[in-house]
Amino acid sequence: MDAETREPSTILEAPALRAQFGAVGPLAAGKVLDHLDDHARRFIALAPFLVLASADAAGQADASPRGDAPGFVAVPDARTLVIPDRRGNNRIDSFRNVIENPGVGVIFFVPGIDETLRVNGTAAVTQDHALLEPLAAQGTVPTIGLIVRVREAFFHCGKALMRAQLWDPVRHVARDTFPSLGRILAEQTAASGVADAEGQIADSYRTRLY
Repeated sequence: MDAETREPSTILEAPALRAQFGAVGPLAAGKVLDHLDDHARRFIALAPFLVLASADAAGQADASPRGDAPGFVAVPDARTLVIPDRRGNNRIDSFRNVIENPGVGVIFFVPGIDETLRVNGTAAVTQDHALLEPLAAQGTVPTIGLIVRVREAFFHCGKALMRAQLWDPVRHVARDTFPSLGRILAEQTAASGVADAEGQIADSYRTRLY
């Protein structure tokens, strides 16, 4: 068995894992709400980006980025989110997962703020026009979206983003130092040449964001 596939030598069970980390402090223990309070709703209104985690019936997990102008996610009430679908690659991984297994996790990001907001709950696919029409962007009403029923909502401390210096422009990677997506997909799939793949990606970014 090589290094890439070697099983870990020690797998901790729950009691040993808790002992490794010690007790949870009162702030961390008490911060989990079963609804979106005013702070959470304000944060969501400022957030242009989120990551949606889901899993299929077999527990195979997936995480998908979603983004648009701040406020693109609706909060009809304190226990509900509506996440509109924008045009993508038509893989529909998240939607297929939710149909099989409704449990989801969402993490919201606001540029310039190191803390994030985590929301866990259950989701369902919706085509309710009354819910989706107010979430139109660039003149396009989403044809589908996700309704998330909130089970937990809590703010996550900023240590990870602080260590990453995520919002520091000095840390930004120059785009020309990493291959384009067109080149990567052309080399990974052999489905087209690099120039053709790059042209397709450029066209989709230019004409099919909405």
